[in-house]
Amino acid sequence: MKDMKHHSVMHSAGEYVHEQVHTNGIESFWALLKRRIHGNAPLDVSFKHLHRYVNEFAHRHNAGLGNTPNVVGATFDGMIGRRLTYRELMR
Repeated sequence: MKDMKHHSVMHSAGEYVHEQVHTNGIESFWALLKRRIHGNAPLDVSFKHLHRYVNEFAHRHNAGLGNTPNVVGATFDGMIGRRLTYRELMR
């Protein structure tokens, strides 16, 4: 993320949007993630693997915006040339 430009808004000064800068996107992402974990069918997510679950959720969120074939396609494209063994997963 070093190559990304970072901007901010000053909520303390009553500023919630500055040009195209706002926090709606990230707040929506976290709300959807929490709803998925604690929702109708709560998930058993361990702290040890939480970062993996968040990465997977972010991938689905960014890859297809709810379009299952796009998400599956992007997932398969990302798997090419990679291998995750059970031993590595359980570290």
